[in-house]
Amino acid sequence: MAWVPTRVRAIRVRRLDGEWSAGRFEWPPAARRIERVSDQPSRLELLRFARRVVVQQATAAVRQLDGWIADEERREAERRRGEEMRPPPPEWLLQHGLNRRNVDAVHVGDCWAAAKSGRCRPASREQVVEALRHGVPACAHCRPDTALGLLDNP
Repeated sequence: MAWVPTRVRAIRVRRLDGEWSAGRFEWPPAARRIERVSDQPSRLELLRFARRVVVQQATAAVRQLDGWIADEERREAERRRGEEMRPPPPEWLLQHGLNRRNVDAVHVGDCWAAAKSGRCRPASREQVVEALRHGVPACAHCRPDTALGLLDNP
């Protein structure tokens, strides 16, 4: 014989203050009462629901786009700030040899050949003039001797 629960059951529950109290509950819970034969929502209710969903999704999409725009504006401001803080390029460069003691060539600061070599260091005008006077060759592409006004290497 199977046990069938009664409609109303009595229980004992311990309250927060530590005392026991008796209670009653209905088991199984009463079924929901059907008001209409068809519980289908009306067309107007469906349209209002669809509108709420579209508004919610559009709001979320706009929030996401605003976040992307804010991120891009922050990146752009950081890039601009980096460009402003970057030191100016040197006016003159000395290209060192592989042992870093010998000077191989003299360049103007924006020479593409100097940038390509990767062995150039900034130099003052006096250092460049001294290097040219000691026989260091001038770059054939940027011609620093012409820019300095030294057409001949004495």
